[in-house]
Amino acid sequence: MTSPLHRDGPHDSAVQHVTGAAQYVDDLPEPMGMLHAWVVGATCAHGRVLRKAATIARKLPGIHAILFAEDVPGSNIIGAIVHDEPLLAQDTVHFSGQPIAVVFAESRDQARKAADAILLTVEVLPTIIGIRDAIQAGSFLTEAHTIARGDVEQAVANAHLVIEGEISTGAQDHFYLEGQVSMVVPEEAGTYVVWSSTQHPSEVQREVASVLGCSSSQVVCKVPRMGGGFGGKESQASPYAALAALGAQKTGRAVKLRLERGQDMRLTGKRHPFLGKYKAGFAADGLIVGAQVQIYADGGWTTDLSGPILDRAMFHLHNCYRIPHLHFEGRVCRTNIASNTAFRGFGGPQGVAVIEEIFNRAAEEMNVDPAQLRQRNLVAEGDLAPYGQAQRNVRIRAITEQLMASSDYAARRAAIDAHNQQAGPIRRGIGYQPVQFGISFTAALLNQAGALVLVYTDGSIQLNHGGTEMGQGLHTKMRAIAADVFGVSTDIIRVMTTATDKVPNTSATAASSGTDLNGQAVRQACVTLRDRMLPVAAQLLDCEASNVQFSDGYASFGGKTVAFSQLAQSCWAAQISLSATGYYATPGIHYDASKGRGEPFFYFAYGASVTEVELDQRTGQFGVRRVDILHDCGASLIPAIDRGQVEGGFVQGLGWLTVEEMIIDEPGQVRTAGPSTYKIPTAGDLPPKFNVALLPDMPQPGVIGGSKAVGEPPFLLAISAVTALRHAIGSCGAGPVHLASPATHEAVLRAIDGVQR
Repeated sequence: MTSPLHRDGPHDSAVQHVTGAAQYVDDLPEPMGMLHAWVVGATCAHGRVLRKAATIARKLPGIHAILFAEDVPGSNIIGAIVHDEPLLAQDTVHFSGQPIAVVFAESRDQARKAADAILLTVEVLPTIIGIRDAIQAGSFLTEAHTIARGDVEQAVANAHLVIEGEISTGAQDHFYLEGQVSMVVPEEAGTYVVWSSTQHPSEVQREVASVLGCSSSQVVCKVPRMGGGFGGKESQASPYAALAALGAQKTGRAVKLRLERGQDMRLTGKRHPFLGKYKAGFAADGLIVGAQVQIYADGGWTTDLSGPILDRAMFHLHNCYRIPHLHFEGRVCRTNIASNTAFRGFGGPQGVAVIEEIFNRAAEEMNVDPAQLRQRNLVAEGDLAPYGQAQRNVRIRAITEQLMASSDYAARRAAIDAHNQQAGPIRRGIGYQPVQFGISFTAALLNQAGALVLVYTDGSIQLNHGGTEMGQGLHTKMRAIAADVFGVSTDIIRVMTTATDKVPNTSATAASSGTDLNGQAVRQACVTLRDRMLPVAAQLLDCEASNVQFSDGYASFGGKTVAFSQLAQSCWAAQISLSATGYYATPGIHYDASKGRGEPFFYFAYGASVTEVELDQRTGQFGVRRVDILHDCGASLIPAIDRGQVEGGFVQGLGWLTVEEMIIDEPGQVRTAGPSTYKIPTAGDLPPKFNVALLPDMPQPGVIGGSKAVGEPPFLLAISAVTALRHAIGSCGAGPVHLASPATHEAVLRAIDGVQR
């Protein structure tokens, strides 16, 4: 038996997933007498609440309680960072679907019928829908954030080529397989157990306690696993847990609240739509000399996580390019839609999309291959990011060189150009995309994690940590780390349900930092226990403690062995504690927003992709023919897990950029509230050739096992598909390419019509 680290291995729940044995919140045994909750929401996007009447509804069969804002015993105001979000609307509603009341009944059908019987009178007020309306109205959630260096106006004024324009990127629904769901079980003496599908159990614990008017110690939040999160359950699981908890407190009964798909898509926030306004200058040799960029994010009706999301977009406006002179400015708009929230990449994709639009347009103006222009401007070791952080262990040039060779980029582009010159209706394009993505929570205090490890006298191990499993394989990696420290099989390690009574005050499993943070905490706890066991092992093996080796399920020295289970029994007999906590905080993270300077990231992850597309210029229909990716995972802890993350991230990014069109009309109604109107990528959208490789033998200093985060960075690699589409569209005519985002088939057809005109 060898260490499970740095080698392929199965997901720890793979069998449960495919057999249906995996338990999610809605699968848990329901306590006797459990009630079901139904949310009653506003029907307009902005209005003044004039009347709320539930007399008739309360008399209907099976109804146990109907609660409004005035029934909240604690605080009715919640919020991930800024507390500005009413749990239940009181006097004013600010988006269509905003919860006004919640019904608790013996069945979902009874709750829904009562909801229909509640009388609400709302005076409709003017709405702000979209970024441009918000800018015109001066409606903002944040002040401007600025990052600047050099003399950008002079640099652009003297440039050989100036590119100026705008780019809009759209919303994206998380479309997790498991929607928002919570079950709250009241226990004795005013205490509660909250089962929640959340990425942030500590935040759910705090918000539930605040709403109920009790202490955090009276609330335990547990997370068995999630059927996907992607950021949509980082902050937005809390309201539904709190609403369920209200019913549990009021009725003394267990309560479950589960949103249906249509409700989920109407009530929860999306990826932030962005508007970027830019002006950039290039020298005659293709070097970018300066860039002025203004970005605006549509935050929706409350702040949620919009401030940090905008910050990360700002941090990634340069992607992995050297820009000597720049002025970046960003602000979050307030509109009358559901509060937009975290989504894989957390603003990074929206920021990178702006600079890549600039490079695509510049390459088309200069009539050069965009890949050459991008490579010409790549950062190098020691270059300073716009916010002043030195870029170390820069790998993008090495990745690009290897990928260009392995994908046969040059020959394929030449063949594609020759194909397109035949002037047939089927056109092809190819695009290259480099990515540099900063890893850490940019708010320094969030970069911390804890663990609790227990060894039993039979040698089996229970592992608790503060991270949540949402299918990404975090638990698999934590088991492997523990097994490596103890030298045992992963089979004897049980990863427990994430719970706030085992590991307190945790950060969300987000920012691609779940393994980095929790892995270090788990390792520390395991090392503490192993060090306690060493003297006993040395005594049993008749050697110095420093000579004891743990491997293959034994402690050994000089041909002598003692089974790990026997060692555990001996430690217990020697009255040695076999439980230990671990804790880790990322060092050196700091940022001063007033100066636009600091080190918001512990390190950078790198990757590059080459994507080939084919389209029919008569219809605008297109497909992806081939994708080649080389991604930097450092010394990957479990390569099979990481390759899966790269593949999934790319496909999800492809969906955002091409097919996932979220439509909210002028009155503020979500028109794409289900799979019949909102398309996500399916198996049929995958490229026939999908080559994913991990950069080998490149451990990252200071990170658990030399690994690198992999959850979010691959999402941005899908931008190569946009470059490829522009290449194919440009071959259809002579005009400039104006391709909307998302680049749906209709948008592609309009772009083709534009170049032909």
